[in-house]
Amino acid sequence: MSRIEELPDDFDENLYLNKAPPPSTPTAPQPLEPVITPSNATRTARPSLPNPSQNGTSTTPSLPPPMSTVKNHSPQDVLSAMNRTPLFMTSLDETDGAGGINNDLEALKALAYEGSPFEVAENFRQQGNECFHEKKLGDGVEFYTKALAVMRETSRKRERGEVVDYGGAELGEDGEEGEIRRERECEEKCLGNRAACNLELKNYRRTTTDCASTLLLNPSNIKAWYRSSCACLALDKIPEALDACTRGLEISTTNTALQSLRIKINKRKAVVENIEKKRQEREEQRKVEERTLRTALAARKIRTLTTPQPPETESTSIHLTTPLNPTSTLNFPLILLYPLHLQSDFIKIFAETSTLSEHLSYILPLPWDTLHEYATVQDVECYMDTRTGGLVKMGKKVALVTVLGGGKVDVVDGIVRVFVVPRKRGTEWIEDFKRKKGVAASGST
Repeated sequence: MSRIEELPDDFDENLYLNKAPPPSTPTAPQPLEPVITPSNATRTARPSLPNPSQNGTSTTPSLPPPMSTVKNHSPQDVLSAMNRTPLFMTSLDETDGAGGINNDLEALKALAYEGSPFEVAENFRQQGNECFHEKKLGDGVEFYTKALAVMRETSRKRERGEVVDYGGAELGEDGEEGEIRRERECEEKCLGNRAACNLELKNYRRTTTDCASTLLLNPSNIKAWYRSSCACLALDKIPEALDACTRGLEISTTNTALQSLRIKINKRKAVVENIEKKRQEREEQRKVEERTLRTALAARKIRTLTTPQPPETESTSIHLTTPLNPTSTLNFPLILLYPLHLQSDFIKIFAETSTLSEHLSYILPLPWDTLHEYATVQDVECYMDTRTGGLVKMGKKVALVTVLGGGKVDVVDGIVRVFVVPRKRGTEWIEDFKRKKGVAASGST
């Protein structure tokens, strides 16, 4: 195949191209140096190559002057320096590596604010749109917020009568009035788009705020009504969601998105109303049960007292066996206190007709009683606090309702408290109880 070559500008046109080329002069072959294999079985030869180390030269090409200093730095230093160059950044580094600012980065930042306020805001809006399409919703919110900040600062300047800097940009034929109109349109779009981002991020309250601001600028913005309704529905604000949806349909009666949304709102409305109805029924039931319980306590002449900080009772309380029948059996939480050994036992349900003997019979003996002072029911005595601050001895075979209805004791914080002491040490504990009460009484006066 023939080959066509481009001739240089200084090519001699008188050269006869069809002339045969001159015979080539054969060159002498280069001497070969022997190469000996490890086995030394065969010998081959290869051409000898010049050794750069013999004449002081290097085969490595020299670096350009601006990069000659790279040889003196480690690869990590080079990567760090490149990361401070905006073109090669993999993470944001706002320093120059020596404690100063990154001038290249600051210059790029300044470019974002060059031009008229509308141009700056529009640039931020376009970047926000790109982030929204790439599902970078947080970044999109940030760009829309920057755009809104630029336009609102410009509006405040106009309100104060200050001169607005248009960054050298020439206004169109409609002048400043057209610029203001474009700014308002951009502001409406930014608010609507930020509401869309917040809706996707499930920031529902911010969504409703942005939609409200959008509708102040343009009450006919269908998307704002739709997004506001969606956010209110997510917050279970059914009346507000239905109102926003209805207002949007008044503007566009054939909007399928709003029509579908209204169906969802009505379904959720029925569910919420059913939940609220059941809650009210439970509340009414609770009030009736409380009234019935108070009636039962009053009929038995049992007094209750509540302190400012009642203790936890493990999800148990005073209750009737049949909550709506005041004549049914009353049940009390009861705690057995062993004051001489700082121990206790808790009985969740102690029927009013039960006696202490019935419960002590399966509680005693106590596992921690190494001296066997609580071996049987006959080895212990039981006491309760009186209303006046004293003690009353409680019969172990007397029904609980008889003791509580005797008019001497109160049920404090819904728990019956009974002190259990060894019979042999009963007098000792009573004297100590009186002494502590006397000290407390004298201290209080």
